[in-house]
Amino acid sequence: MRLSEFWRAVSDEFGEAYGRVLVNDLVLSELESVTSAEALRKGIPARNVWLALVKAVDVPESRWYGVGLPEPKK
Repeated sequence: MRLSEFWRAVSDEFGEAYGRVLVNDLVLSELESVTSAEALRKGIPARNVWLALVKAVDVPESRWYGVGLPEPKK
């Protein structure tokens, strides 16, 4: 997962404003008790951050994978 895909997934799942709040404020115990933003700055892969985030806020597993990908070109 690229960083741009991470941000698209956050926006698609939580909305842009609430997604940014989660990324900047929610501490993820699964990732050394840092926020998603801090984890990304530390170099933790975006996919790992995404998975920790969706687990922390109880997003159904059916929506964990494939999000953030751009629509196929027609």
